[in-house]
Amino acid sequence: MAGQIPDLNAKVRAGTGKGAARQARRDGEVPGIVYGGGIDPQSINIPFNYLLTTLRKGRFMSTLFNLKVEGQDDVRVVCRGVQRDVVKDLPIHIDLMRLKRTSRVNLFIPVEFINGDTCPGIKKGGVLTVVRNEVEMDVLAGDIPDHLTVDLANAQMGDVIHISDVTLPEGAKPVIDRNFVIANISAPRGLLASADEDEATDAA
Repeated sequence: MAGQIPDLNAKVRAGTGKGAARQARRDGEVPGIVYGGGIDPQSINIPFNYLLTTLRKGRFMSTLFNLKVEGQDDVRVVCRGVQRDVVKDLPIHIDLMRLKRTSRVNLFIPVEFINGDTCPGIKKGGVLTVVRNEVEMDVLAGDIPDHLTVDLANAQMGDVIHISDVTLPEGAKPVIDRNFVIANISAPRGLLASADEDEATDAA
């Protein structure tokens, strides 16, 4: 299970409809709705500056949040829409969907590399180049992995590590339907330059 699910703080909005939403914006808050999970939809407000800061961190639409509303049990949610002002491009409404443990969701999972200290390719002077330090995965909301593990124990200089080379957690699958590159172990520039010089000498 993911070690740290970020909190998203909100409060219940008194009243519904456009009038209550306009009042929320005047009060420096962004109105929103929480739906799904077999429970009635609930109107909420989120502080504008707090939401804007969270949005600017990136990955907002693919992050699982722990929604905290005072006086209620915490619930896991994902964002399913952010409406923005057409002129200022600032958030004016947000849609959140509750998730059951059996729900599937797309999330970015970090990649962890192990056994780099014993990796044959690195010990010979190779350089590990990370192409993706996180991978968007289709996972169960109740069983989100902390990370994907890439074992470098047998990696040689020149090796390219694809997603197919990674043992994926049970129930998780990549969103991208192709065998994309995670990392590679390349020869250092000095060694490449030396090899080029050798080839040029042989050609002469």
